[in-house]
Amino acid sequence: MDGIIMLIAYATLMVLLTVSVTRKPRDSLEFHVADRDMGLWQSAFSIAATWIWAPALFVSAERAYIQGIIGLFWFLVPNVLCLIIFIPFAKKIRDSMPKGITLSGFMGERYGPSAKRVYLFQLSALSVISTGVNLLAGAAVLRTITGIPFPVLTVILAAIAYSYSQFSGIKASVLTDAVQMVLILAACFLFVPWSIQRNGLGSLAVGSLGPLGEYGNIFSRKGLDVFLSFGLPTAIGLIAGPFGDQNFWQRAFSIRKRNIGKAFLLGALAFAVVPLSMGFLGYIARGGGFVPQNIGMVNLEIVTSLFPAWSTWPFVFMLVSGLLSTVDSNLCAMASLTTDITASKNMAIPRVAMLVNLALGILIANLPGMTVTNLFLFYGTLRASTFAPTVLTLRGRRLRWVAPGVMVSLLVGLPLFAWGTFVNLSPVKIAGSLVTLAASGAIALIGGHYEKRA
Repeated sequence: MDGIIMLIAYATLMVLLTVSVTRKPRDSLEFHVADRDMGLWQSAFSIAATWIWAPALFVSAERAYIQGIIGLFWFLVPNVLCLIIFIPFAKKIRDSMPKGITLSGFMGERYGPSAKRVYLFQLSALSVISTGVNLLAGAAVLRTITGIPFPVLTVILAAIAYSYSQFSGIKASVLTDAVQMVLILAACFLFVPWSIQRNGLGSLAVGSLGPLGEYGNIFSRKGLDVFLSFGLPTAIGLIAGPFGDQNFWQRAFSIRKRNIGKAFLLGALAFAVVPLSMGFLGYIARGGGFVPQNIGMVNLEIVTSLFPAWSTWPFVFMLVSGLLSTVDSNLCAMASLTTDITASKNMAIPRVAMLVNLALGILIANLPGMTVTNLFLFYGTLRASTFAPTVLTLRGRRLRWVAPGVMVSLLVGLPLFAWGTFVNLSPVKIAGSLVTLAASGAIALIGGHYEKRA
Protein backbone atom coordinates (compact mmCIF):
# COMPACT_ATOMS: atom_id res chain seq x y z
CA MET A 1 0.00 0.00 0.00
CA ASP A 2 2.85 2.40 0.80
CA GLY A 3 4.25 1.88 -2.70
CA ILE A 4 0.93 2.70 -4.35
CA ILE A 5 0.61 5.86 -2.24
CA MET A 6 4.16 6.90 -3.17
CA LEU A 7 3.51 6.44 -6.89
CA ILE A 8 0.20 8.31 -6.72
CA ALA A 9 1.90 11.16 -4.83
CA TYR A 10 4.72 11.26 -7.38
CA ALA A 11 2.35 11.32 -10.35
CA THR A 12 0.18 13.98 -8.70
CA LEU A 13 3.20 16.20 -8.04
CA MET A 14 4.41 16.01 -11.64
CA VAL A 15 0.98 16.58 -13.14
CA LEU A 16 0.22 19.54 -10.86
CA LEU A 17 3.59 21.11 -11.65
CA THR A 18 3.01 20.69 -15.37
CA VAL A 19 -0.54 22.02 -15.37
CA SER A 20 0.21 24.98 -13.10
CA VAL A 21 3.46 26.15 -14.72
CA THR A 22 2.98 25.26 -18.39
CA ARG A 23 0.02 25.57 -20.75
CA LYS A 24 -1.50 23.55 -23.53
CA PRO A 25 0.62 24.33 -26.61
CA ARG A 26 -0.88 26.53 -29.30
CA ASP A 27 0.81 24.62 -32.11
CA SER A 28 3.24 21.81 -32.87
CA LEU A 29 6.24 24.15 -32.73
CA GLU A 30 5.51 24.93 -29.10
CA PHE A 31 4.83 21.25 -28.32
CA HIS A 32 8.08 20.00 -29.87
CA VAL A 33 10.62 22.83 -29.33
CA ALA A 34 8.96 25.25 -26.85
CA ASP A 35 9.19 28.15 -29.33
CA ARG A 36 13.02 27.75 -29.06
CA ASP A 37 13.01 29.75 -25.81
CA MET A 38 13.92 27.35 -22.98
CA GLY A 39 15.96 28.98 -20.21
CA LEU A 40 19.49 28.10 -19.05
CA TRP A 41 19.14 26.40 -15.67
CA GLN A 42 16.03 24.37 -16.33
CA SER A 43 17.56 23.25 -19.64
CA ALA A 44 20.85 22.29 -17.95
CA PHE A 45 19.07 20.27 -15.27
CA SER A 46 16.84 18.70 -17.93
CA ILE A 47 19.91 17.62 -19.93
CA ALA A 48 21.45 16.11 -16.79
CA ALA A 49 18.25 14.34 -15.74
CA THR A 50 17.61 13.02 -19.25
CA TRP A 51 21.12 11.54 -19.32
CA ILE A 52 20.49 9.82 -15.97
CA TRP A 53 18.95 6.70 -17.45
CA ALA A 54 18.94 3.37 -15.66
CA PRO A 55 22.64 2.55 -16.23
CA ALA A 56 23.75 5.83 -14.66
CA LEU A 57 21.94 4.82 -11.48
CA PHE A 58 22.65 1.10 -11.37
CA VAL A 59 25.56 0.20 -13.64
CA SER A 60 27.78 2.83 -11.98
CA ALA A 61 27.26 1.22 -8.56
CA GLU A 62 27.55 -2.30 -9.96
CA ARG A 63 30.83 -1.57 -11.77
CA ALA A 64 32.24 0.23 -8.75
CA TYR A 65 31.40 -2.78 -6.59
CA ILE A 66 32.81 -5.34 -9.04
CA GLN A 67 35.77 -3.44 -10.55
CA GLY A 68 36.58 -0.59 -8.19
CA ILE A 69 38.14 2.58 -9.54
CA ILE A 70 38.72 1.02 -12.95
CA GLY A 71 35.11 0.03 -13.54
CA LEU A 72 33.69 3.37 -12.38
CA PHE A 73 36.29 5.30 -14.38
CA TRP A 74 35.31 3.67 -17.68
CA PHE A 75 31.67 4.37 -16.98
CA LEU A 76 31.88 7.89 -15.55
CA VAL A 77 34.45 9.68 -17.71
CA PRO A 78 32.94 8.92 -21.17
CA ASN A 79 29.50 9.70 -19.74
CA VAL A 80 30.55 13.25 -18.86
CA LEU A 81 32.85 13.89 -21.82
CA CYS A 82 30.20 12.99 -24.38
CA LEU A 83 27.93 15.87 -23.31
CA ILE A 84 30.84 18.31 -23.51
CA ILE A 85 31.99 17.00 -26.90
CA PHE A 86 28.42 17.42 -28.13
CA ILE A 87 28.38 21.21 -27.52
CA PRO A 88 29.91 22.51 -30.80
CA PHE A 89 27.72 20.15 -32.81
CA ALA A 90 24.58 21.29 -30.99
CA LYS A 91 25.50 24.88 -31.85
CA LYS A 92 26.27 23.96 -35.45
CA ILE A 93 22.97 22.22 -36.14
CA ARG A 94 21.10 25.22 -34.73
CA ASP A 95 23.05 27.52 -37.07
CA SER A 96 22.62 25.19 -40.05
CA MET A 97 18.90 24.54 -39.56
CA PRO A 98 17.40 27.36 -37.45
CA LYS A 99 13.86 26.07 -37.88
CA GLY A 100 14.72 22.40 -37.36
CA ILE A 101 13.16 19.95 -34.93
CA THR A 102 14.89 16.60 -35.51
CA LEU A 103 18.26 15.18 -36.49
CA SER A 104 16.56 12.95 -39.07
CA GLY A 105 14.98 16.04 -40.64
CA PHE A 106 18.39 17.70 -40.84
CA MET A 107 20.02 14.67 -42.48
CA GLY A 108 17.05 14.23 -44.80
CA GLU A 109 17.41 17.82 -45.94
CA ARG A 110 21.07 17.16 -46.75
CA TYR A 111 20.87 13.70 -48.31
CA GLY A 112 17.27 12.95 -49.21
CA PRO A 113 14.50 10.61 -48.05
CA SER A 114 16.57 7.41 -47.79
CA ALA A 115 18.92 9.03 -45.25
CA LYS A 116 15.93 10.42 -43.38
CA ARG A 117 14.34 6.97 -43.16
CA VAL A 118 17.41 5.18 -41.75
CA TYR A 119 17.91 7.98 -39.22
CA LEU A 120 14.24 7.80 -38.28
CA PHE A 121 14.61 4.07 -37.69
CA GLN A 122 17.72 4.45 -35.54
CA LEU A 123 16.33 7.33 -33.47
CA SER A 124 12.94 5.64 -33.00
CA ALA A 125 14.50 2.28 -32.09
CA LEU A 126 16.75 3.95 -29.54
CA SER A 127 13.79 5.74 -27.96
CA VAL A 128 11.86 2.49 -27.63
CA ILE A 129 14.78 0.46 -26.21
CA SER A 130 15.75 3.26 -23.82
CA THR A 131 12.16 3.41 -22.58
CA GLY A 132 12.20 -0.36 -22.12
CA VAL A 133 15.40 -0.41 -20.08
CA ASN A 134 14.22 2.36 -17.77
CA LEU A 135 10.84 0.71 -17.21
CA LEU A 136 12.70 -2.55 -16.56
CA ALA A 137 14.94 -0.98 -13.94
CA GLY A 138 12.18 1.03 -12.29
CA ALA A 139 9.79 -1.89 -12.03
CA ALA A 140 12.54 -4.18 -10.72
CA VAL A 141 13.34 -1.74 -7.90
CA LEU A 142 9.73 -1.09 -6.97
CA ARG A 143 8.85 -4.79 -7.01
CA THR A 144 11.45 -5.46 -4.29
CA ILE A 145 10.00 -2.65 -2.16
CA THR A 146 6.28 -2.94 -2.79
CA GLY A 147 5.66 -6.53 -3.86
CA ILE A 148 3.50 -5.31 -6.76
CA PRO A 149 3.83 -7.61 -9.80
CA PHE A 150 6.55 -6.54 -12.22
CA PRO A 151 4.32 -6.23 -15.36
CA VAL A 152 1.84 -4.07 -13.46
CA LEU A 153 4.62 -1.73 -12.34
CA THR A 154 5.91 -1.26 -15.91
CA VAL A 155 2.44 -0.12 -16.93
CA ILE A 156 2.07 2.19 -13.92
CA LEU A 157 5.44 3.87 -14.55
CA ALA A 158 4.60 4.29 -18.24
CA ALA A 159 1.25 5.86 -17.34
CA ILE A 160 2.92 8.33 -14.96
CA ALA A 161 5.37 9.51 -17.63
CA TYR A 162 2.59 9.88 -20.19
CA SER A 163 0.27 11.72 -17.80
CA TYR A 164 2.32 14.91 -17.79
CA SER A 165 4.34 14.58 -21.02
CA GLN A 166 1.27 14.61 -23.24
CA PHE A 167 0.02 17.87 -21.68
CA SER A 168 2.61 20.33 -23.01
CA GLY A 169 5.30 18.24 -24.67
CA ILE A 170 8.90 19.39 -24.32
CA LYS A 171 7.98 22.12 -21.82
CA ALA A 172 6.48 19.51 -19.49
CA SER A 173 9.53 17.30 -19.95
CA VAL A 174 12.06 20.04 -19.25
CA LEU A 175 10.16 21.38 -16.24
CA THR A 176 9.66 18.00 -14.58
CA ASP A 177 13.23 16.97 -15.46
CA ALA A 178 14.55 20.02 -13.61
CA VAL A 179 12.49 19.20 -10.52
CA GLN A 180 13.50 15.54 -10.73
CA MET A 181 17.15 16.56 -10.93
CA VAL A 182 16.84 18.59 -7.74
CA LEU A 183 15.34 15.54 -6.00
CA ILE A 184 18.13 13.32 -7.35
CA LEU A 185 20.92 15.65 -6.20
CA ALA A 186 19.31 16.05 -2.77
CA ALA A 187 19.26 12.26 -2.35
CA CYS A 188 22.90 11.97 -3.44
CA PHE A 189 24.00 14.61 -0.94
CA LEU A 190 22.02 12.84 1.78
CA PHE A 191 22.96 9.19 1.31
CA VAL A 192 26.66 9.31 0.40
CA PRO A 193 27.83 11.32 3.46
CA TRP A 194 25.46 9.32 5.65
CA SER A 195 26.88 6.05 4.32
CA ILE A 196 30.44 7.24 4.94
CA GLN A 197 29.46 8.28 8.47
CA ARG A 198 28.00 4.82 9.12
CA ASN A 199 30.81 2.72 7.60
CA GLY A 200 33.77 5.09 7.76
CA LEU A 201 36.08 6.52 5.12
CA GLY A 202 38.13 3.34 5.32
CA SER A 203 35.36 1.32 3.68
CA LEU A 204 35.24 3.80 0.82
CA ALA A 205 38.99 3.64 0.32
CA VAL A 206 39.20 -0.16 0.55
CA GLY A 207 36.17 -0.68 -1.66
CA SER A 208 37.53 1.61 -4.36
CA LEU A 209 40.30 -0.95 -4.97
CA GLY A 210 37.79 -3.69 -5.80
CA PRO A 211 38.11 -7.41 -5.01
CA LEU A 212 41.51 -8.35 -3.55
CA GLY A 213 42.66 -4.75 -4.06
CA GLU A 214 43.36 -5.41 -7.75
CA TYR A 215 41.22 -2.70 -9.36
CA GLY A 216 42.79 0.55 -8.26
CA ASN A 217 45.04 1.25 -11.27
CA ILE A 218 43.51 1.75 -14.72
CA PHE A 219 46.95 1.11 -16.32
CA SER A 220 47.41 -2.32 -14.72
CA ARG A 221 46.77 -5.71 -16.28
CA LYS A 222 43.34 -5.70 -14.67
CA GLY A 223 42.83 -2.24 -16.07
CA LEU A 224 43.53 -3.51 -19.58
CA ASP A 225 41.15 -6.44 -19.10
CA VAL A 226 38.34 -4.14 -17.94
CA PHE A 227 39.06 -1.71 -20.77
CA LEU A 228 38.75 -4.43 -23.42
CA SER A 229 35.71 -6.18 -21.96
CA PHE A 230 33.76 -3.15 -20.73
CA GLY A 231 35.57 0.16 -21.15
CA LEU A 232 36.02 0.25 -24.92
CA PRO A 233 32.50 -0.81 -25.98
CA THR A 234 31.08 1.43 -23.26
CA ALA A 235 33.16 4.43 -24.34
CA ILE A 236 32.17 3.96 -27.99
CA GLY A 237 28.50 3.82 -27.09
CA LEU A 238 28.68 6.73 -24.66
CA ILE A 239 30.75 9.14 -26.74
CA ALA A 240 28.33 8.52 -29.60
CA GLY A 241 25.39 8.70 -27.19
CA PRO A 242 24.00 12.22 -27.58
CA PHE A 243 24.76 12.16 -31.33
CA GLY A 244 22.39 9.26 -31.89
CA ASP A 245 19.70 10.40 -29.46
CA GLN A 246 16.88 12.73 -30.52
CA ASN A 247 16.43 13.81 -26.88
CA PHE A 248 19.55 15.98 -27.10
CA TRP A 249 19.01 17.32 -30.62
CA GLN A 250 15.49 18.30 -29.55
CA ARG A 251 16.96 20.26 -26.66
CA ALA A 252 19.53 21.88 -28.96
CA PHE A 253 16.60 23.15 -31.05
CA SER A 254 14.61 24.22 -27.94
CA ILE A 255 17.13 26.12 -25.79
CA ARG A 256 17.70 29.84 -26.34
CA LYS A 257 20.49 29.91 -28.87
CA ARG A 258 22.94 31.89 -26.76
CA ASN A 259 22.61 29.37 -23.90
CA ILE A 260 23.19 26.10 -25.78
CA GLY A 261 26.87 25.67 -24.83
CA LYS A 262 26.41 26.73 -21.20
CA ALA A 263 23.35 24.51 -20.75
CA PHE A 264 25.15 21.38 -21.97
CA LEU A 265 28.28 22.13 -19.91
CA LEU A 266 26.31 22.72 -16.71
CA GLY A 267 24.24 19.64 -17.49
CA ALA A 268 27.38 17.51 -17.82
CA LEU A 269 28.72 18.70 -14.47
CA ALA A 270 25.39 18.18 -12.69
CA PHE A 271 25.08 14.73 -14.21
CA ALA A 272 28.58 13.72 -13.02
CA VAL A 273 27.49 13.98 -9.39
CA VAL A 274 25.01 11.12 -9.79
CA PRO A 275 27.04 8.17 -11.16
CA LEU A 276 29.93 9.27 -8.94
CA SER A 277 27.64 9.16 -5.89
CA MET A 278 26.21 5.77 -6.89
CA GLY A 279 29.76 4.53 -7.46
CA PHE A 280 30.72 5.64 -3.94
CA LEU A 281 27.84 3.55 -2.59
CA GLY A 282 29.26 0.59 -4.51
CA TYR A 283 32.70 1.23 -2.97
CA ILE A 284 31.24 1.45 0.52
CA ALA A 285 29.34 -1.80 0.03
CA ARG A 286 32.50 -3.58 -1.17
CA GLY A 287 34.74 -2.07 1.51
CA GLY A 288 32.25 -2.88 4.25
CA GLY A 289 32.02 -6.51 3.22
CA PHE A 290 28.38 -6.22 2.16
CA VAL A 291 27.21 -9.05 -0.13
CA PRO A 292 24.14 -8.02 -2.17
CA GLN A 293 21.51 -10.48 -3.33
CA ASN A 294 21.47 -8.70 -6.70
CA ILE A 295 24.72 -6.98 -7.63
CA GLY A 296 22.84 -4.93 -10.21
CA MET A 297 21.02 -3.20 -7.34
CA VAL A 298 23.83 -3.02 -4.83
CA ASN A 299 23.23 0.70 -4.18
CA LEU A 300 19.59 0.12 -3.21
CA GLU A 301 20.48 -2.91 -1.07
CA ILE A 302 23.25 -1.14 0.85
CA VAL A 303 20.90 1.76 1.62
CA THR A 304 18.18 -0.56 2.91
CA SER A 305 20.82 -2.41 4.95
CA LEU A 306 22.46 0.62 6.56
CA PHE A 307 19.56 2.93 7.28
CA PRO A 308 16.12 2.97 8.92
CA ALA A 309 13.17 1.67 6.92
CA TRP A 310 11.83 5.15 6.15
CA SER A 311 15.05 6.08 4.32
CA THR A 312 14.26 3.62 1.54
CA TRP A 313 11.55 5.90 0.18
CA PRO A 314 13.69 9.00 -0.52
CA PHE A 315 16.15 6.72 -2.30
CA VAL A 316 13.42 5.05 -4.34
CA PHE A 317 11.97 8.51 -5.09
CA MET A 318 15.38 9.46 -6.48
CA LEU A 319 15.58 6.32 -8.60
CA VAL A 320 12.10 6.78 -10.01
CA SER A 321 12.90 10.43 -10.80
CA GLY A 322 16.03 9.47 -12.70
CA LEU A 323 14.30 6.73 -14.66
CA LEU A 324 11.14 8.63 -15.54
CA SER A 325 13.05 11.77 -16.55
CA THR A 326 14.49 9.73 -19.40
CA VAL A 327 11.17 8.06 -20.24
CA ASP A 328 9.32 11.37 -20.55
CA SER A 329 12.14 12.75 -22.70
CA ASN A 330 11.89 9.68 -24.92
CA LEU A 331 8.18 10.29 -25.35
CA CYS A 332 8.76 13.88 -26.46
CA ALA A 333 11.55 12.75 -28.79
CA MET A 334 9.32 10.14 -30.40
CA ALA A 335 6.55 12.71 -30.76
CA SER A 336 8.93 15.13 -32.49
CA LEU A 337 9.96 12.45 -34.99
CA THR A 338 6.40 12.39 -36.34
CA THR A 339 7.14 15.77 -37.95
CA ASP A 340 9.40 13.89 -40.38
CA ILE A 341 6.58 11.58 -41.38
CA THR A 342 3.59 13.89 -41.67
CA ALA A 343 3.09 17.62 -42.07
CA SER A 344 -0.25 17.41 -40.26
CA LYS A 345 -0.71 19.80 -37.36
CA ASN A 346 -3.08 17.39 -35.65
CA MET A 347 -1.73 17.15 -32.10
CA ALA A 348 -3.26 13.71 -31.65
CA ILE A 349 -0.57 12.18 -33.89
CA PRO A 350 2.41 12.97 -31.59
CA ARG A 351 0.44 11.74 -28.58
CA VAL A 352 -0.34 8.46 -30.34
CA ALA A 353 3.39 8.11 -31.10
CA MET A 354 4.05 8.50 -27.37
CA LEU A 355 1.64 5.67 -26.60
CA VAL A 356 3.22 3.41 -29.23
CA ASN A 357 6.65 4.10 -27.73
CA LEU A 358 5.37 3.16 -24.28
CA ALA A 359 3.64 0.00 -25.49
CA LEU A 360 6.82 -1.26 -27.16
CA GLY A 361 8.91 -0.23 -24.15
CA ILE A 362 6.62 -2.20 -21.82
CA LEU A 363 6.95 -5.22 -24.11
CA ILE A 364 10.77 -5.04 -24.05
CA ALA A 365 10.87 -4.59 -20.27
CA ASN A 366 8.80 -7.76 -19.83
CA LEU A 367 10.84 -9.99 -22.14
CA PRO A 368 12.31 -12.91 -20.15
CA GLY A 369 16.00 -12.67 -19.28
CA MET A 370 16.44 -8.98 -20.08
CA THR A 371 19.08 -7.16 -17.98
CA VAL A 372 19.85 -3.47 -17.62
CA THR A 373 23.57 -3.88 -18.41
CA ASN A 374 23.07 -5.87 -21.62
CA LEU A 375 20.36 -3.53 -22.90
CA PHE A 376 22.58 -0.55 -22.05
CA LEU A 377 25.49 -1.95 -24.06
CA PHE A 378 23.20 -2.89 -26.96
CA TYR A 379 21.49 0.46 -27.38
CA GLY A 380 24.77 2.23 -26.74
CA THR A 381 26.09 0.47 -29.82
CA LEU A 382 22.88 1.27 -31.72
CA ARG A 383 23.51 4.98 -31.16
CA ALA A 384 26.98 4.64 -32.66
CA SER A 385 25.57 3.60 -36.06
CA THR A 386 24.79 7.20 -37.10
CA PHE A 387 27.62 8.90 -35.22
CA ALA A 388 30.20 9.27 -38.01
CA PRO A 389 27.91 10.58 -40.80
CA THR A 390 26.36 13.07 -38.37
CA VAL A 391 29.70 14.42 -37.18
CA LEU A 392 31.19 14.55 -40.67
CA THR A 393 28.17 16.39 -42.05
CA LEU A 394 28.16 18.97 -39.26
CA ARG A 395 31.87 19.50 -39.86
CA GLY A 396 31.12 20.43 -43.45
CA ARG A 397 31.89 17.21 -45.34
CA ARG A 398 29.62 16.39 -48.26
CA LEU A 399 28.85 12.68 -48.20
CA ARG A 400 27.14 10.06 -50.31
CA TRP A 401 25.85 6.59 -49.53
CA VAL A 402 24.78 7.72 -46.05
CA ALA A 403 21.80 5.38 -45.93
CA PRO A 404 23.75 2.29 -47.12
CA GLY A 405 26.52 3.10 -44.65
CA VAL A 406 24.17 3.28 -41.68
CA MET A 407 22.42 0.09 -42.84
CA VAL A 408 25.74 -1.79 -42.92
CA SER A 409 26.48 -0.57 -39.39
CA LEU A 410 23.06 -1.74 -38.22
CA LEU A 411 22.93 -5.05 -40.11
CA VAL A 412 26.55 -6.15 -39.59
CA GLY A 413 28.01 -4.36 -36.58
CA LEU A 414 24.99 -4.52 -34.29
CA PRO A 415 24.30 -8.28 -34.65
CA LEU A 416 28.02 -8.96 -34.23
CA PHE A 417 28.02 -6.99 -31.00
CA ALA A 418 24.83 -8.70 -29.79
CA TRP A 419 26.36 -12.12 -30.45
CA GLY A 420 29.56 -11.18 -28.61
CA THR A 421 27.49 -10.00 -25.65
CA PHE A 422 25.39 -13.16 -25.65
CA VAL A 423 28.38 -15.52 -25.70
CA ASN A 424 30.51 -13.16 -23.57
CA LEU A 425 33.41 -12.88 -26.01
CA SER A 426 35.17 -9.52 -25.61
CA PRO A 427 36.94 -9.58 -29.03
CA VAL A 428 33.60 -10.12 -30.79
CA LYS A 429 31.94 -7.34 -28.77
CA ILE A 430 34.78 -4.95 -29.59
CA ALA A 431 34.65 -5.88 -33.27
CA GLY A 432 30.89 -5.29 -33.31
CA SER A 433 31.27 -1.91 -31.62
CA LEU A 434 34.01 -0.78 -34.00
CA VAL A 435 32.17 -1.95 -37.13
CA THR A 436 29.01 -0.18 -35.97
CA LEU A 437 30.93 3.01 -35.29
CA ALA A 438 33.17 3.04 -38.36
CA ALA A 439 31.27 1.39 -41.22
CA SER A 440 28.68 4.13 -41.72
CA GLY A 441 31.29 6.89 -41.85
CA ALA A 442 33.75 4.95 -44.02
CA ILE A 443 31.12 4.07 -46.61
CA ALA A 444 29.76 7.62 -46.66
CA LEU A 445 33.27 9.04 -47.13
CA ILE A 446 34.00 6.60 -49.96
CA GLY A 447 30.76 7.64 -51.60
CA GLY A 448 31.62 11.31 -51.26
CA HIS A 449 35.07 10.72 -52.72
CA TYR A 450 33.55 8.77 -55.61
CA GLU A 451 31.10 11.61 -56.31
CA LYS A 452 33.89 14.17 -56.24
CA ARG A 453 35.98 12.19 -58.74
CA ALA A 454 32.97 11.59 -60.98
